[in-house]
Amino acid sequence: MAVARRKKKINSADRKKELLSLFTDISGKTEIVEPMKKIHGTLRDKDAIEREIALIMREILDQGYFKTKLKPRELACLVCGYYESRNDTEIARELGDEKLSKTVARARVRLKLFRELDFKMPFERSEMEQLLDSGKTMKDISEELGISPSTLREYRHVIEQERDTTLDPFLERIKDVMEDRDLTESMTGGLVNDGLSEAIDATEAELADLS
Repeated sequence: MAVARRKKKINSADRKKELLSLFTDISGKTEIVEPMKKIHGTLRDKDAIEREIALIMREILDQGYFKTKLKPRELACLVCGYYESRNDTEIARELGDEKLSKTVARARVRLKLFRELDFKMPFERSEMEQLLDSGKTMKDISEELGISPSTLREYRHVIEQERDTTLDPFLERIKDVMEDRDLTESMTGGLVNDGLSEAIDATEAELADLS
């Protein structure tokens, strides 16, 4: 009987060692405490993503490619907000002032973060483009199209920024950063779907029993 108990104890110790090794391989951690929390966030978090984008924004502003009252970190917040499907007012509110919504909208368009609404014009786009290239004044064009001069300027801004390639190298870098963020969220969020979280939970439960 004593031999059997000793053998069972040895087997349990070996099993615990195997499970610890397996969990370490999976999580990269040596402590079995709230494993899901430790795995989630080991890649770059949202704050790190925003800091990286803010550095790119600082380059753009320092080189004079872009003039706005928004600071680099605020522009980074704008980018993240856009990718999280927040509208301009919601982004402005997150920046602390809902009145910044128009500033946010212009900055967003300058960064080619277009929305479908940006191109929703009550006339043919080609018609406006022809009028803009005709040499007529903004007042004359707005009257001909039946819109206010301020609305016309907004539409013109959208088209000009769509054509402008000045910021494209910077915008590609920002896109890469955001794709990395999507990959991070996919990898950490996917734990629930690929069975890894269940394996971790089962491992942790078995370790608790062995202890």
